[in-house]
Amino acid sequence: MNGPVTAIEPERRLHPMSWLFVLVQQLKQFIVPLAVLLFFGRGDRNELWPLIGVAVLVITSLWQYFTYRYGVAGDHLVVRSGLLERSLRVIPFARIHNVALQQSLLHRLFGVAEVRLESAGGAKPEAQMRVLKLDDALALEALVRRRGAASDVVVEEPAADTLLTLPFGEVLRLGIVSNRGMLVVGAAFAGSAQFSPKLIPNLFEAVGMRMFGYAGEHGFGPVEYAAAGMAVFAVIVGALRLLSMLLALLQYYGFTLTEQDRRLTVERGLLARWRTSASRRRIQAWTLREGVLHRWMKRRSLEVDTAVAEDGRQQRALRELAPIATPAACDALIEHLLPRATWSQLAWQPLPPSSWWRLFVPSLPFVLIATVVLCARFGAWGLLALLWLPWSAFKARRRAQRAAYAVGEEVIAVREGWWTRHWRFAEIDKLQALQLTRSPIDRRCGTATLWLDTSGAGAMAPSLRVRFLPEADAQALYARLAATLARRPLRW
Repeated sequence: MNGPVTAIEPERRLHPMSWLFVLVQQLKQFIVPLAVLLFFGRGDRNELWPLIGVAVLVITSLWQYFTYRYGVAGDHLVVRSGLLERSLRVIPFARIHNVALQQSLLHRLFGVAEVRLESAGGAKPEAQMRVLKLDDALALEALVRRRGAASDVVVEEPAADTLLTLPFGEVLRLGIVSNRGMLVVGAAFAGSAQFSPKLIPNLFEAVGMRMFGYAGEHGFGPVEYAAAGMAVFAVIVGALRLLSMLLALLQYYGFTLTEQDRRLTVERGLLARWRTSASRRRIQAWTLREGVLHRWMKRRSLEVDTAVAEDGRQQRALRELAPIATPAACDALIEHLLPRATWSQLAWQPLPPSSWWRLFVPSLPFVLIATVVLCARFGAWGLLALLWLPWSAFKARRRAQRAAYAVGEEVIAVREGWWTRHWRFAEIDKLQALQLTRSPIDRRCGTATLWLDTSGAGAMAPSLRVRFLPEADAQALYARLAATLARRPLRW
């Protein structure tokens, strides 16, 4: 940075109640140490330590409010913080790839929002403002969208077009097809194990003893045991689905996808509200998913990877364009957002059907190990585990039959899966690297795998790769894509 930065607009403070939200966030981080001091710090001197700790956090929160400023200098956002140790951060608007506004129930009561400005590949936000008045937060988002237009120039923004909304029924369907309830239960079990490792085993033991005791008192036979087991399983599955539906309502109620001046914005949430936006050109790759329950309900989901890295703890980046929608709605979104990709007209090239055995072989060691363990425990009954092999072979054949890839003028796509299916695709201009690999099995079979890399791939996103291609076809595809990338500039 050359020379001082002078803001064109007057610098602004955060909302007067921002110190309260910073304090709440800090209390969440230090609640365990403070609780330990409160309950285990006995004695006349130690009893004051929790209060002293809270007082320090309050002073820190107030200090941040009085020393934090932000303003606009041309096409930059200027953020100043600190008094004794000062920090000056100059953020070009062109560097901001994603704007995330989050409102908890407390935020909504005060009419404020937390704002995070994200850049490509950053593990941390470029700027995080706790908190701004909601109108100021929306104005800052609009300013980023206009890429720092001068304040004295009136720019008439186009009206936002609604691309997708999720009615109440669709949100319930999303809860049914998702596994959010199982994730929450698993996290609860893991958390309880940290405090009391024997809590969950003792709970299962107590419940099991009661159930088997009841069955023994009423003289249950094999048929009754099987029926009871199926009933318990149905109750557990139903409870998990109900929990998933509740979580879907909390997270996706009022889901709306809009487009304004080639910038996509998603708003969602029942109690807490999230609002994330990103430019269409920041989308690096696309994933279309379809599980078993999706097919039963004739639905799919559409996700994107942007150039903003996610740390897994915050719902920051624009990721889900259509959490659940009909196949026609998903295809219409793709056609609208990628008009030159001709998604519905792609010519899919099947992979060699003989590659099914390569999908089948990885399951063999697990089945054999499970068979040995079960035979050692239950004798000959453990051989029943081998019945998994015919199903695994059948599934591998079906996966090989569906696997395909397509290369158009603007996009490359891969189709994989059978029981659960996905389509993974990206614009050719967004590819950052090509890699052709050959494992020992590939060399034996005369095949190769082509890996295609984009920026900002999500941790849960499937790989963008073309597997089991004959070597000559793989080399030809690699040369074709490399020549195309050499002629075109990288867009991200």
